[in-house]
Amino acid sequence: MDEGFNLTYVILGGHVEVDKYRYLYFLIILTVYLLIISCNSTIVYLIWTHQNLHEPMYIFIAALLINSILWSTVIYPKLLIDFLSEKQIISYSACIFQFHMFYSLGGSEFLLLAAMAYDRYVSICKPLQYPTIMSNATVRLLLILAWTLPASQVAVPAGLSANKQLCSFTLRNIFCNNTLYKLQCTVSRAQIIHDMVILLNVALFPVLFILFSYICILRISYQSSKEVRKKAAQTCLPHLFVLINFSCLCAFDVITVQLDSDFPKTLRLIMVLQLIMYHPLFNPIMYGLKMKEIFKHLKRLFTPAKHC
Repeated sequence: MDEGFNLTYVILGGHVEVDKYRYLYFLIILTVYLLIISCNSTIVYLIWTHQNLHEPMYIFIAALLINSILWSTVIYPKLLIDFLSEKQIISYSACIFQFHMFYSLGGSEFLLLAAMAYDRYVSICKPLQYPTIMSNATVRLLLILAWTLPASQVAVPAGLSANKQLCSFTLRNIFCNNTLYKLQCTVSRAQIIHDMVILLNVALFPVLFILFSYICILRISYQSSKEVRKKAAQTCLPHLFVLINFSCLCAFDVITVQLDSDFPKTLRLIMVLQLIMYHPLFNPIMYGLKMKEIFKHLKRLFTPAKHC
């Protein structure tokens, strides 16, 4: 590939020994992808079909699981194609689109978790006002904002990257994330500032809001009855586990671009695979096993004879 010109395609250089292990990689990724779709879809189906789960908390959980499926679909089909291809390449325009979807859906994850934290705060701290505050209109508005705000903000750096001159055509990753900037000849100060603003808006501020909400819930629960404390623990702990897990993986994604040359290729691949494999499976397992009402319907789904 002649790097003297701004060519259409870039090489995905994060793969390790694809020629040797291509079918093993393909089988593992295909299995994980099918598990992600089936596990997340099962919980969404239960929430959709059972009237007692048509509450804001469960609607937000369903939205979070749908977001996980979309997020995985941005990455997995292209990975599967790459494992069976002689060359692991992607067009620059498709790379920018993958970059945009990866970060916009990642931002939606944080905003959906923030909406869930707000729902739990109102439910536990203001129970009498809950039906009024968390109306259907409020839930719809929060869902729309959770998906449109990150998408509109990430569209700016994606659009700017489309017109950037490239000085390298080898991406040190297996998909297009923020390592995309390493291909560009220059990254302006304005672009860095704008990216920091996006990071604050779709990640840091939602995390701070979630922590503040749960501190308030903890304070109210501590002063209340044992039943209230139990309810708070049952509904809030799964959200916190998901938040901590996703925040750690996102921190790794942000840090690795700064330490690009210091990460061995195999270690980078292992960490990236954890990011794309572990979290989309963690959500349905956490909500399926830890949320009492969902777990009850899950047991009935898989052991129908016993319940009959």
